[in-house]
Amino acid sequence: MKKRAAALCAAAVVVAGTFTAVPARASAPHTAKLTWKKCGTEDYPTLQCASLQVPLDHANPDGRKITLALSRVPHTAKKYQGPLLVNPGGPGGSGLTLAGFVASTLPKAVAAQYDVIGFDPRGVGASKPALNCAPGHSQPVRPDSLPTTPAVEQANLTRAKAFAEACGKKYARELPYITTPSAAQDMDWIRRALGAPRISFFGYSYGTYLGAVYARLHPDRVRRMVLDSVVDPTGVWYDNNLMQDHAFNDRHRAFMAWVAKYDGTYGLGTDPEKIEAKWYAMRAALAKKPADGTVGPAELEDTFLPGGYYNGYWPYLAEAFAAYVNDKDPAALVEAYENFGAVDAAGENSYSVYTSVQCQDTDWPRDWRQWRKDNWAVHEKAPFMTWSNTWYNAPCAFWPASALRPVNVANDQVPPVLLFQSTHDAATPYQGGATVHRLLRGSSLVVEANGGNHGITLSGNACLDRHLEAYLTDGTVPRGHDDEADAVCAALPDPKPLTAKVAGDSRGSTLHRLLGFRG
Repeated sequence: MKKRAAALCAAAVVVAGTFTAVPARASAPHTAKLTWKKCGTEDYPTLQCASLQVPLDHANPDGRKITLALSRVPHTAKKYQGPLLVNPGGPGGSGLTLAGFVASTLPKAVAAQYDVIGFDPRGVGASKPALNCAPGHSQPVRPDSLPTTPAVEQANLTRAKAFAEACGKKYARELPYITTPSAAQDMDWIRRALGAPRISFFGYSYGTYLGAVYARLHPDRVRRMVLDSVVDPTGVWYDNNLMQDHAFNDRHRAFMAWVAKYDGTYGLGTDPEKIEAKWYAMRAALAKKPADGTVGPAELEDTFLPGGYYNGYWPYLAEAFAAYVNDKDPAALVEAYENFGAVDAAGENSYSVYTSVQCQDTDWPRDWRQWRKDNWAVHEKAPFMTWSNTWYNAPCAFWPASALRPVNVANDQVPPVLLFQSTHDAATPYQGGATVHRLLRGSSLVVEANGGNHGITLSGNACLDRHLEAYLTDGTVPRGHDDEADAVCAALPDPKPLTAKVAGDSRGSTLHRLLGFRG
């Protein structure tokens, strides 16, 4: 199994916390023609790559430029439907390889009609400059995420504040422009560079918010738009993270129930609550003695968090859990951490962009007492990852750049948008899909009933993919299943324990490696 993917979108631009009209001279800037070169991989041999310079500050298009890295799988059919931009979310996810995945996973007849365009958003991956605020920030062993003593709380606060200060010092010029509205404006520069009057867009997770913001800024430049696992735009970002904590706790308990179902394999018992107690006992033991000096309680949470995104990881996580509890063997747990939880340079880059975007898209509480009160209240009901998530976002309490006003994505001018949402999604809970369905007039919502994965199209569910294929083929959307959903698809069954055939060898696992974690 491959190492975990990187951790855990012009009418206006954002300056000093407000939306300001772009000067008229910025409305139609000269855009250089893209030069595409072969950059194919073994998995995606037809990929091509190019770069595009865009303004750091879209209100000053003649000022400093930064570089976006682009990828493309060109159309091959006579019927050409224009560019389809794809984004894996994050914020901070690289989209270059996603273009190859989407183009190769869609039916050939559909993919052949589009230039599938991937891109690394500003600050990400192969785009320049690429942010890395504090190399080594997530190296083990970190302080326990659960602040049961003032000393532990202060240790985590010190880390969060130091990270924010490092970002401000290292990227003082760039930081104010690493935001969703700026990234959405970049998409319009990509559109112009492609010579397209309109674009289609396919975004997962945070990419759904990026797409909705682009549609708000440029509704007349949207041809088709697919939003999978939808961010609630009314809760960006503090409230959304609190809602995530409850949803991830529910998914962790679903994992416990799955482990109980296969007691014959894992030997952890048949009572999900007792198995959950064993998991927390494992966490307490690691707080006293990290596994192999590497996996403490914070790293354990990082390791098991991906199971909340994708149940295809459950068999691997269950094996590591069972090996530690039953065999007193930490090796499998350390291996699972290296596969799912460890942060490499790409993960450091992703986290730097994640915090820059989330901390600046909208205001966060600056009084730590508010964070403490809110998160202890949530922890009482949802202990699995509440404090882990708190510290992941805590730099926002100290962020050195001004915050913006959140974008109202309500839209009655955009063409029909197709939304996909699973009912038990943890990273973007169901309410996000229902809310955006109401805000985007004419949109259509396809629900995966009783599903809990995040990023559900092109993952093997034929029912969902039929709606996606019909929409990308001719714009067809389902209508009127009930008051909320326009179509309902049954979720795929949960996985079975590992066999000789690798459980992660599937389209779903490939997609989730590309999407990464944390949204």
